[in-house]
Amino acid sequence: MKKKYMDSISELIITSRKNKNLTQEQLADLSKVNLKTIQRIENNENVPRENTLKLICDTLEIAVPKTETQSFVKSSNFIETGFKYFSLVIINLALMTLIGWMTLDSEANLNSRFAGILLSFLIPMGIVFFTLKMSRTQRLLKFGSGFFVYLILAIITVGFPTAFVSGLLPCLSICLLTLFYGDSIIIKNSNFMIK
Repeated sequence: MKKKYMDSISELIITSRKNKNLTQEQLADLSKVNLKTIQRIENNENVPRENTLKLICDTLEIAVPKTETQSFVKSSNFIETGFKYFSLVIINLALMTLIGWMTLDSEANLNSRFAGILLSFLIPMGIVFFTLKMSRTQRLLKFGSGFFVYLILAIITVGFPTAFVSGLLPCLSICLLTLFYGDSIIIKNSNFMIK
């Protein structure tokens, strides 16, 4: 694979250089790249560094070909992105389950409902505190989408009166509002310092 990549780069540089009627020496002078480096690249003796390749391609006015490392970075970014979204789904499911278990459960008493209301404020405030650089809408979409889906499903499955009396709707509403407006509650530029 590396040999094939080197062949394609050398062929591209040789044909582009000849189309522009440039010698290797002229290309070296114009691109500010060492003559020996250009000779090695054209003879498939080494793979050019990204910066060197960019200088040569800019001089020849051609597009910089993709390197093998760029394709590797793209695949690792895909894995990283997939893991990030999977983690967000798990976090949303865990938060939905916690709030639902504390409020909608048949054995939920007043204490567990109060704890549900308290946690529906404190957990989103913790999320807001660690994501202050994130926009309100982005935070709400990433961490509140599960609450929003649960809100709709609760109204459809158990009905509005049961969901409201059990405390589920108020808890989910508090969660969503705290995720959106929580950053205005936290004082960002405080002069208070602990000594």
